[in-house]
Amino acid sequence: MRKTTLTTASAALFLAAGAVATAGQGPDDDRLVIDGVEIVTEVAPAPGVPLERVYSGWRFRSDETQGLQADDFENPAMVAISLGPISVRWYGLAYMAGLLLGWWYIRRLLANRRLWPGEPPMAVATADDMLIWATAGVVLGGRTGYVLFYQPLYYLANPLEIFALWHGGMSFHGGLLGTALALYIFARRNGVPYLTVMDLGSAAVPIGLFFGRIANFINGELVGRVTDVPWAMVFPGAGPAPRHPSQLYEASLEGIALFLVLRFLTHRAGALARPGFVTGAFLIGYALARSTGELFRQYDPTHIFSLNPWITPGIVYSIPMLALGLVLIWLARRPA
Repeated sequence: MRKTTLTTASAALFLAAGAVATAGQGPDDDRLVIDGVEIVTEVAPAPGVPLERVYSGWRFRSDETQGLQADDFENPAMVAISLGPISVRWYGLAYMAGLLLGWWYIRRLLANRRLWPGEPPMAVATADDMLIWATAGVVLGGRTGYVLFYQPLYYLANPLEIFALWHGGMSFHGGLLGTALALYIFARRNGVPYLTVMDLGSAAVPIGLFFGRIANFINGELVGRVTDVPWAMVFPGAGPAPRHPSQLYEASLEGIALFLVLRFLTHRAGALARPGFVTGAFLIGYALARSTGELFRQYDPTHIFSLNPWITPGIVYSIPMLALGLVLIWLARRPA
C-alpha cells in the first residue's frame, strides 16, 4: 500500500477519533434513565445525593450535588480504554471501525473491474480523499442533525454545548445529509459522477451501522421496550424490567441484512452500472430496517414527532428517505 494511502487514511481516522471517540451517548439518544426515572435536560429527581454514588452503573461527574443534568452523568461501561484523562469510548471506536472498513470496501469495489460496465469511475487511490470528505460529513452532519432534530431548544439555550461532542449526541439522519453534501463537493472537485460516488458510499454504510449498533448495545443505550420474550435482557440504568435487545435487532437489520442485499445488487445484479440504484436501494432498505427496529425500541413521548408508540421520530425521519429511494431507483431504471 502506498505511503500516501496510509497517510490519508490516518488523517481521516484521527479526525473521527478526535471528534467522537470521547462521545458518551449514541445517536438519537436524548434520555438518561436512573433507577427507572427518565432525565432529559431537567434537574435530577434526587438533589443532594452524595457525589460518586452509582445508580445502576451511572455515575456523577459533576462537582455539584444540586441542579444535576443528564450530561452530569457518565456510564463507566461506555469507556473502552482509559489513558489518564483521555477516555476512548466504544461508540468512538465504532465510528473508526466503520470508516476504516468502509474505506477498504470502497477500494475493493473500485478495484473489481467486473462490477463496472467500462472503466471504474475513479482510481482506487482517489477513495483515500473520499474517506476524508465522508468523515467530515459524518461528524459535522451527525452533530448538526442531533442539535436540530432532537434537542433544538436545549442547544438554543446552551449554544456552547453544540461543540461539546464529548457529552454525546449524534444523529444518523443528520450524518447522512452531511455525508451526502460532503460527497457532492468531493465529486465536483474530482470530476466524478455524483450518483456513482453516492452508490459507492451507500454500499459501505451498513458496515458502520453494524458497529454503531453494537456499541449502543455495549453501552446499554437506546434500549428496547419491556417484554417477556425468552431472550429479553435487563439493561443497567433502565430499571429492573427485561427489555428487547433492540440494538441487536437493528445491528442485524441495518447492518448485516442491508449489507448483504446491497452486496447482491453490486456483485450479482450489475447495479453499479445504473448510477443511483444502489443509493436508492440503501435508502429504502434503511428506512424499512430502522422503522422495524423502532417498534422494539423504548418509546420517547417527549419528542415532537412521537405521535404515538408506533409512530416515532425515527420512523417519521425515515419516510423522506423511503420516498427518495423509490425516486432514485425509478430514475436509475429508466432507459438511457
